[in-house]
Amino acid sequence: MPISPYTLLTGTPSASGAAVPAGESPLGEAGLLAVPFSADHAPDVELPLPAEALLAHYEAKGEAGEVVEVPVANGDGVGRVLLYGVGDGSAGALRKAGAAAVRRGRGRSSVRVVLPEGPVAAFVEGALLATYTFRIGEPRATPAALVEFVGGGEGVEAEVTRGAVVAEAVSFARDLANTPASVKTPQWLAERAAERAEAAGGAVGVKVWDEHALREEGFGGILAVGQGSVSPPRLVQLSYAPEGATRHVVLVGKGITFDTGGLSLKPTDNMKFMKTDMAGAATVIAAVGALATLGAQVRVTALVAAAENAFSGTAQRPSDVITQYGGRTVEVLNTDAEGRLVMADALAYADAELDPDAMVDVATLTGAISVALGKDVGAVFASDDALAAELTEAGTQAGERLWRMPLIEDYLPALDSGVADLANIEAGSTYGAGSITAALFLREFTGKRPWAHLDIAGVGRSTADEGYLSKGATGYGVRLLLDWLTGN
Repeated sequence: MPISPYTLLTGTPSASGAAVPAGESPLGEAGLLAVPFSADHAPDVELPLPAEALLAHYEAKGEAGEVVEVPVANGDGVGRVLLYGVGDGSAGALRKAGAAAVRRGRGRSSVRVVLPEGPVAAFVEGALLATYTFRIGEPRATPAALVEFVGGGEGVEAEVTRGAVVAEAVSFARDLANTPASVKTPQWLAERAAERAEAAGGAVGVKVWDEHALREEGFGGILAVGQGSVSPPRLVQLSYAPEGATRHVVLVGKGITFDTGGLSLKPTDNMKFMKTDMAGAATVIAAVGALATLGAQVRVTALVAAAENAFSGTAQRPSDVITQYGGRTVEVLNTDAEGRLVMADALAYADAELDPDAMVDVATLTGAISVALGKDVGAVFASDDALAAELTEAGTQAGERLWRMPLIEDYLPALDSGVADLANIEAGSTYGAGSITAALFLREFTGKRPWAHLDIAGVGRSTADEGYLSKGATGYGVRLLLDWLTGN
């Protein structure tokens, strides 16, 4: 199962910190209750000893992610109260606190959580995402089979609902990226995108180009990358157009369902994680599917450029020249720089046919960005200062940090080719700025429109179960885009 189901119990908390049905233990069916506290406010719950004394004994400071476990009487047995710190009460602190509280319920049938004051939606996001699991075949035990949120007050139900919708969208993106490539062909990804559109209740339209339509309409980059695979490529368009929308945003997601590197073969260790090389596509599919539920008032078109980068007798070769959508020619010097080729087609199509006010692409594009920014911060390259600032602020609010990287014009000649309009990697240059030149390559296909490129190669995957992240795909970018597109 992806994330655990949840319920919301509203009303006035009892002396044990929870609003509960008559005759039911405040600790819930599993005997586990989580209650917030901070450095300034002791927890509002009955405990065997005074709360202040217990917290002093454990040297608890109320920091976000801090949990103090206290055994308490529960009927004829023993239950547990988890005192969880909320830090400064900010969205980031509560997201961390929610994850910490619910992770301590691992193995229990349920965990009951008293909601804190502040940005409740962020708390719910963290709590539910901490329960995420993915397993092919028989499901394994989840951290908590049911999360019961307890709270009252004006607007709490809407906040809990928003947090749950966002967490579900992130979970959906993780599921797509975690699915093995033995299942996840470009056609499979297109089918999941169509199902996501259908689940939006008619609010999202879908169009799919198969390999024949791609050839007829001149999508040479997508076709070239996919020509070495027995699973042909696809281009998917998801369209969300609410009544009264005055702004149109195009999202482009890199959908390489597996990346061997092609004939420029990757080392084995680098190839192990390449089932998640379509994490950008997963992000935009998941985000668009949640827009209607969240009431977004901006028109959004998502383009998913999906192909498998395989090696075979029909695979593209280093030195091949391809013609991208719109007519630009590209010399392929490295077949492992394939993501930019499929995305260039989608960006050029968006510029020529969709007339967007802004374009944002999301891609696990370069290993170099992990060297620059590590695993906790994503990169944003942008041709427009205002767009870069909006996305960076949305990332801060959503807990998905971005750092703006430069588009250095002096590096553009590194993409010159003697036989085509562009080369897909630096041609004999000593710049070594792989992430920057990749972004410069993409910019060539944006028609000088406001555009931003999110390179999520470092942040799109997690190597450990920690906080609200689980080992594998992170779903990075979903929260950021939803915050930006809904204005929250």
